[in-house]
Amino acid sequence: MSRQILVVEDETPIREMITFVLEQNGFNTVEAADIDQAQSKVTEPYPDLIVLDWMLPGGTGVKLAKSLKQNEYTRNIPIIMLTARADEDDKVAGFEAGVDDYVTKPFSPKELIARIKAVIRRVSPTSLEEEVEFHGLKLDPVAHRVSINDEAIDLGPTEFRLLHFFMTHTERVYSREQLLDNVWGTNVYVEDRTVDVHIRRLRKAISGAGHEDFVQTVRGSGYRFSGKLKK
Repeated sequence: MSRQILVVEDETPIREMITFVLEQNGFNTVEAADIDQAQSKVTEPYPDLIVLDWMLPGGTGVKLAKSLKQNEYTRNIPIIMLTARADEDDKVAGFEAGVDDYVTKPFSPKELIARIKAVIRRVSPTSLEEEVEFHGLKLDPVAHRVSINDEAIDLGPTEFRLLHFFMTHTERVYSREQLLDNVWGTNVYVEDRTVDVHIRRLRKAISGAGHEDFVQTVRGSGYRFSGKLKK
């Protein structure tokens, strides 16, 4: 599963090193060198995690973390803070702002990757084998069954995987490329428009009780699975 990580660090060598290590470990990366750049990069499709330096041009990482955690669209994005500050009071301030973990400089690339993976596991909404339910729509990944208000529906294998991914990653926008990586896999070569075909099939299959409206097209960005009506 290819996840996107935003790296916010003003020191170019450190930022480039982190980006290199992340990409070597299978992550997609986006870079920002200051607060303004970081805020402009936290848009749909949102990053899956943010690696955030404490001291930045234009403000502190703690201040940015606090603002992101107060926004309903970004508050669930996990944040790992990079800091040379090891004082307990500083860490408490970060955790109170919503930071999920700390990595103290200097750090080893292995430690950073281990902490990133640990945070992603910790904030993962559900295990791959756990039954999920969303507004009367139920999916059992073990029994490979889907139902709407206890009425069984038939899904093809790709639509099933697509629905499972959506139901475990609600209220987030994913591009076609991200859906291909997460549902089809990075080693499968299919066209982006293939996603649109399976989206249409999925919508048709879950059309009972208006559930097709959960699969929302976000113009210019991709798709989102949401129980909120589009504005």
